[in-house]
Amino acid sequence: MALYRRTLRIDLPPGQSAFLWGPRKTGKSTLLGETFPNSARFDLLDSRLFLEFTRSPWAFADRVRALDEDVIQNPIIVDEVQKAPAILDEVHRLIEAGGMRFVLCGSSARKLKRGRANLLGGRAWRFELRPLTWLELPNFDLLRALNHGLIPRHYDAANPKRDLSGYVNDYLKEEVFAEGLVRNIAAFSRFFDALAFSHGELLNYSNVARDCGVDSKTVREYFQILVDTLLGVFVEPFNHRRSRAVISRAPKFYLFDVGVAGQVTGRSKLERAAGADFGRALEHFVLMEVLAYRSYRELDFPVRFWRTKSGLECDFVLGREGEAAIEVKGGANIRPADLKGLRAYVCEHRPRHAILVCHCDAPKRTEDGLWILPWTGFLERLWSGEILA
Repeated sequence: MALYRRTLRIDLPPGQSAFLWGPRKTGKSTLLGETFPNSARFDLLDSRLFLEFTRSPWAFADRVRALDEDVIQNPIIVDEVQKAPAILDEVHRLIEAGGMRFVLCGSSARKLKRGRANLLGGRAWRFELRPLTWLELPNFDLLRALNHGLIPRHYDAANPKRDLSGYVNDYLKEEVFAEGLVRNIAAFSRFFDALAFSHGELLNYSNVARDCGVDSKTVREYFQILVDTLLGVFVEPFNHRRSRAVISRAPKFYLFDVGVAGQVTGRSKLERAAGADFGRALEHFVLMEVLAYRSYRELDFPVRFWRTKSGLECDFVLGREGEAAIEVKGGANIRPADLKGLRAYVCEHRPRHAILVCHCDAPKRTEDGLWILPWTGFLERLWSGEILA
């Protein structure tokens, strides 16, 4: 597997600890190994360590105190910390008493929060690692990214179908079960089948509940589990200063990786940059880039969508006041009808930026000031901070 220079930087001043969260296989351990090459590491996927620290949490502190003095000067890394929440009390004591630093790494903080585990009371910064981004891949292949996804091992795979299938079945489902986050395993499995029809669409909890054989409240909880475990994200509707009736207060839901979404939704392999499936995948990819940019640049702007009862829609609205409006189309030849929703949003909200992202070859600008950008041109502007910073 190729090694990539990740955008996320974990720079810790003296005395500062951190949590690093992210879905499995996004490269957390690799990043920490590169950032802190001289650190001691405890991996709770090692069943012997897991059993030892679960039975006797104080044994963790004993092991740390036995480390060489020069090793303790570096942050101490704990992988999959959510598996043994009790050691966080020991981490807390070591920070307070010995001034030690820790990087606590895991795939989900949900279990820790629900179990009222010690999250160190603000003594640890929070970082998130996401799948690869366009910025991190020097020879970026769009169709490869959409078909394989951007989990490093999947992007590099010669045939990722088996990897994606295993990831969905063994991780997205089984890990949720293993962490005890759901009780009704059969219903949660049916929920994943129903997710295929609601991904990237307005959520109708009642319809999904009917397909799963559970109530709407349970379905809402299932979606929230995926969000809390960083496996998905809600995109809420933008209602600020509305004069048109908004079609719904329901959010949309997107999985964290475009390749995983393709596996869950049963999308066929994209052979060319055209068609409805390509357009939906490109929209999802653009959203993931926006969210990664927001996270890695430590910004705090909301990402929402805009839609009216008459069907006018803008895919993504960025900023608290809706300063940037983004519409994504899979085609290369943009027609006036493709700009209708974006124009309606501009007319009503007057954003600073109004951009249609597509698969065209060169940037264009309409007479009324709308930008039509190739997806590469949009990403260049996004990551350079020209759209929101």
